Amino acid sequence: MGRQHWKKIWVGSAGNMVEWFDWFVYASFATYFAGAFFPSGNPTAQLMNTAGIFAVGFFMRPVGGWLLGRVGDRKGRKAALTLTVTLMSVSALLIAVAPTYDVAGYGGAFVLLVARLLQGLSVGGEYAASATYLTEASDPRRRGFASSFQYVSMTAGQLAGLGLLIILQHTLSDTALHDYGWRIPFAVGALGAAVVFYLRRTMLETEVYAEDTSHAAERGTLRALWQHRREAFLVIALTMGGTVAYYTYTTYLTKYLSNSAGLSKETATLVSFTALTVFACLQPLAGALSDRIGRRPLLITFAVGSTVLTVPVLTLLKRVNGYWPALGLSLVALVVVTGYTSINACVKAELFPTGVRALGVALPYALANALFGGTAEYIALWFKSAGIESGFSWYVAGCAAVSLVVYVTMRETKDLDLARVASHEAPSVTTAS
Repeated sequence: MGRQHWKKIWVGSAGNMVEWFDWFVYASFATYFAGAFFPSGNPTAQLMNTAGIFAVGFFMRPVGGWLLGRVGDRKGRKAALTLTVTLMSVSALLIAVAPTYDVAGYGGAFVLLVARLLQGLSVGGEYAASATYLTEASDPRRRGFASSFQYVSMTAGQLAGLGLLIILQHTLSDTALHDYGWRIPFAVGALGAAVVFYLRRTMLETEVYAEDTSHAAERGTLRALWQHRREAFLVIALTMGGTVAYYTYTTYLTKYLSNSAGLSKETATLVSFTALTVFACLQPLAGALSDRIGRRPLLITFAVGSTVLTVPVLTLLKRVNGYWPALGLSLVALVVVTGYTSINACVKAELFPTGVRALGVALPYALANALFGGTAEYIALWFKSAGIESGFSWYVAGCAAVSLVVYVTMRETKDLDLARVASHEAPSVTTAS
C-alpha cells in the first residue's frame, strides 16, 4: 500500500478516533454524572434516564446520515468529514459546561439532550463518510484491511476514554469524580476535535470520488438512493445483529459488570480496557483475512457465534467474581464480534456506486443503529428493572440470527471495482453466488 494511501487512512482514522472518543465517553462516565442531571433516588432509574438520552442521540443519526451523506456525495468526502468533527467539538463542549440539577433543575438535562442530538447528527454522517473514505482510499486488493481501521480508530477512541477514566479513578476521589471529574473527558474531547478539524482541512480527497463522472444533480439524492433500495435494505438487515452485539460488549459491558455482576467500577473498567485493546488489534488481521477468503465467511462466523454464544456468555458474565474470568468471557464475545466489525464498513461501501455511496451507507446504517444499536443499553436496563434480565441475552441472540439469514443469502463483494461501477451497475445482493 502506497504512502498516499497510508496518509489518507491515517488522517481519516485520527479524526474517527476523536469522534468516537466523544461519543463513547458519555457511556463510560454515565455512572458518575447520572446523578448530576436527575433527582437523587434509584441509581438504576438514573442510569435509565441517561441511557435514554444516549438512545435519543441515535435517533438523530438518520438525519445526520441523510444531511451529511448528501454533503459527502455532492461536495466530497473531505467536506463531510470536516463538518462532522466540527459538530462533535461543539457537542462535547456543551456537555463539559452543562449545569447540574441542583443549579438549573432539568435545564442541565436539556443541555445534555441538545448535546447528544448534535453528537447523533455528527456521528450519523461520520460513520458513512469515514467508511466511504477509508474504502475508496485503499488499494483495491486490501480494502478489507484498510477499512478495518475504522473500528481500530473507533475502539482507540473508546480506549482513550476508558484510559482517562482509569487515570481519574486513581487520581481523584469518588466524590470528586461525581462532583466535577466527569467533565474532564468532554473538555479533552472538544480540544481534540479542534485539532482534528485542522488535520481534516488538509486531507486529500479520494481518487475514486475525484474521478467520478456521474451526473452531479443526482449525487447524494434520495431519488438516486431509491434506485438502490435493495442494497439500502440489505445494509439495515446486515447491521441489525452486529450493532446490537457491538454495543452490548463495548458501551454496556462496564455497567453490566458493575451493576449486575457486582464488580467494582475500577475492576469493570479495567476489564473493558484490556478486552478492547485486544479487540482493536484483531481488526486489521480479520480485515486482511477477508481480502483473501471474502467478506461472507467472516460475517457468517460472527452471526453463528453470536446466536449460539450470547446467552451462555452473558449468563456467566453475571456470575463472575473477579478480573480474569470477566476478561476471558469478554474476549470470547469480542472475538466473535470481530467477524462483523472488521469488515462491515467496506461491505456496505462496496454495495453502492460512487455518486450515492456516502448516502447509501449513511442513511440505512443510521436507521439500523437508531432502532437496534442505540436502544441496546436501554433495553438491557429495562429487562433488568423488570426482573427478567436474562431476556436481553435472548434479544441479542435473536438479532444475530436475523442477520445470519442475510449473510447466508447475500453475494460476495470483495472483488468489486469501485471506480468502474456506474449507477445502473450496482451489484445484486439477494442471492448467494
